[in-house]
Amino acid sequence: MKQFFKTGAVLATLLAVAACSDSDNAVTAPPEPAAPQAVVRVMHASPDAPAVNVSVDGTEIISGADYAQVTDPANLDEGTYSVQVDGILPGDALATVIGPADLTFAGDTEYTIIAVGDVANIEPLIVEKPVSAIAAGNIRVRVVHAAPMVGEVSVFVTAPDADLNGEMPFVTAPFKGVTDLEEVPAGTYQIRITDPIDLDAVAFDSGPLDLAEGSDLLVVAIENTGTGPSPVKLLAQTADSSLIINDKDITAEVQAIHASADAPPVNIVVNDDFANPPASGLAFGQFTPFVPLTPPGEYNIKVTAANDTVIAIDATLDFAADTRTTIVALNELAAIEALVLADDRRRVATEAKVRIVHASPTAMGVDIYVTAPGTDINTVEPLDILTNIPFNASTGYLSLDPGMYDVTVVPTGTKTAAIGPATIDVSGGGIYTAIAVDAVGGGAPLGLILTDDFAAM
Repeated sequence: MKQFFKTGAVLATLLAVAACSDSDNAVTAPPEPAAPQAVVRVMHASPDAPAVNVSVDGTEIISGADYAQVTDPANLDEGTYSVQVDGILPGDALATVIGPADLTFAGDTEYTIIAVGDVANIEPLIVEKPVSAIAAGNIRVRVVHAAPMVGEVSVFVTAPDADLNGEMPFVTAPFKGVTDLEEVPAGTYQIRITDPIDLDAVAFDSGPLDLAEGSDLLVVAIENTGTGPSPVKLLAQTADSSLIINDKDITAEVQAIHASADAPPVNIVVNDDFANPPASGLAFGQFTPFVPLTPPGEYNIKVTAANDTVIAIDATLDFAADTRTTIVALNELAAIEALVLADDRRRVATEAKVRIVHASPTAMGVDIYVTAPGTDINTVEPLDILTNIPFNASTGYLSLDPGMYDVTVVPTGTKTAAIGPATIDVSGGGIYTAIAVDAVGGGAPLGLILTDDFAAM
């Protein structure tokens, strides 16, 4: 029997060679077997680090990966590679935050390189698993603790509303703890993160989650840099995508700013609750704190005079979960209107985020100069993104190196200052909004309303 199989193998080989011969009896060698490949992803889980580029053997393969993002999978032949992660600084300068490090990737294995820790202590945490099938009817789960400001925790994966005092934790882990791969039946689950001793101290609650058969999940607890009371949120990586799982009590937040120079003090009313306005008697130049909206969704916002007469806004807006929104009431009272701005809440240690809003009806289009203190603007030109900013518009957030700057606002195409130079001092990790407005009652001289971190100056 063994001899038969040997002979059959030889015959099969000869037939294959004959089939590959051309009319001149040339023989084509059979193709080399494909080298086993590794699947590699990078996950940005450093809460105060800038967006990053990733290079392999000196070639950039990933550009601008930001916090809470997972890159698309890269297929690499098994072997050893030099991997480097560079943080993107203001002005597109780069600073190496990980590596270059020689990493060995085995074939038929999936790797996730997680950038963990705050920016001062950033490091790679490499999670790997073999490429293999999941048993019918099951899901596969691995959990990673990647929230640097959160201590040791217990993670429970249970049926919805199960009493945690009667359950064993899926894992109790410190920062950078990684569980084994676990297969459990597909179905509806609830993920809760608690203090290891006091199980009633729930720091995160996903609410019910439907996990479909065949789901292959890497669930990473990362720091919550958005809204809501939970210190963490979950970043779940699947075979072909990723998603954020927020705490079930996630909120939206909204702020109002009075920037209409000739309008009287106003009240801010939500869903016609005139008896309990989040702000009352808000005068020109003043602004509210960020107010949570629970649950997120559609809300009617009115800006009224003291007698509840609507003077500025009567609009229903959709406030999405985990977002901050600023509503600026601007223009002259006779034409008062609202500018709705999306806010960026994540603080990046290596930069200051500065936004300038044009809310002066007296000024038309403006150019904005952000320069080193004492710079003569006649010797420089504004950045393209700061040129011809129209009334009722925002520059968006500028990434600036920490330090002191002069801000000068001029009518477009001129060098004649309408505002400034006003010197600002911004810090790494700071978020700042400056609103250019008319003088009290309207007209010149123009000035600035300074909000966000400027409020403490």
